[in-house]
Amino acid sequence: MRALLSRVLAGLSAALMLLWAIPASAQGFDTSARAAWVYDMTTGTVLLEKNAQEALPPASMSKLMTTYMVFEALRNGRVTLDTTFPVSTKARQMGGSTMFLNEQDRPTVDELIKGVIVLSGNDACVVLAEGLAGSEEEFTRQMNARARELGLTDTRLMNSSGWPAPGHVMSAADLGLLAERLIRDFPQLYANFALKTFEYDNRAPANIHNRNPILGMGLGADGLKTGHTQEAGYGLVGSAVQNGRRVIFVLNGLGSERARAEESERIVNWAFGQFTMHTVIPKGETVAWAPVWLGESRRVALTTDDGVNVLIPAGAASGVTAEAVFDSPVEAPIAAGQRLGELVISVPGSVESRLALFAATDVARAGFVGRLQNAALRLGQRAITAVRG
Repeated sequence: MRALLSRVLAGLSAALMLLWAIPASAQGFDTSARAAWVYDMTTGTVLLEKNAQEALPPASMSKLMTTYMVFEALRNGRVTLDTTFPVSTKARQMGGSTMFLNEQDRPTVDELIKGVIVLSGNDACVVLAEGLAGSEEEFTRQMNARARELGLTDTRLMNSSGWPAPGHVMSAADLGLLAERLIRDFPQLYANFALKTFEYDNRAPANIHNRNPILGMGLGADGLKTGHTQEAGYGLVGSAVQNGRRVIFVLNGLGSERARAEESERIVNWAFGQFTMHTVIPKGETVAWAPVWLGESRRVALTTDDGVNVLIPAGAASGVTAEAVFDSPVEAPIAAGQRLGELVISVPGSVESRLALFAATDVARAGFVGRLQNAALRLGQRAITAVRG
């Protein structure tokens, strides 16, 4: 049975469009980054992909994997924020961005996390790696294993800091997926990514500022991590929230710090300005009613799992339809949450999007008398149909 749900789209513009299957290139945006990935986390929509599966040097953006491992260790109770770690000679000798740690220091995990995120401290990464796994080499092995479990298929890590090394690569899509996991899995610890400054023991006053350029732009940005090496160019994994929508983006391979800042601002403005989110079906709302055969109730409400949110792009075409598709009638007994059909949303020129429809309530099988009444009603309906035919 296919039931057209014109009411689902009631009150929305005829320009409604579902973007789960529509390439963002159709929206007229291009980026000078070598690789890019833009994702609307609220609706699960990829807005832009450019070389997003290409494994490239990520520079310090791969510190997100180190951070994820530390956050997991905190969640699992292996360490606390007050746990202290010693600083090895190897950590102290790290070049590039550092916390300026020495062998006499005993920084806490909390200080080291901030040192990694805000200061991009290579020395802080090594201290954490050695403290959690005994050596950076073992920590790197564990990171690669966890990356595979997380589905980061284009990630191969050679160290904890992103220091240039042959074979140390991540794709833009992997970085974006990792960013989403950090946001979803560790909402409280994620707040560290919004810190604009961190000063450790009054050292290096010139190196207390977060290099993330979008944090101070008034864009709703709250993360995540910059990266730069000569080989990789300039990159950023960023995220921002506006009007209840969260966008994650990854840029890599830009030519300068200024280009990174300008392109990041431009892509955030595009993602929020070009698309607006509408809740077509709130969570728990009835989408359709399915007739029930041999049940105590003659019909059952159908709902989606989490409701339906869609994005409307500027200048979109009309013609969106939504249909509930299910076998009719549905034979009792029916359990609440049982999958009974699909909601099919069709967009002209695009692929159909399908969402599962579930029974909203239990429907018990009718007793003997009830089954007789159902059968009589069913036969009566068939007789009427035959006469009309």
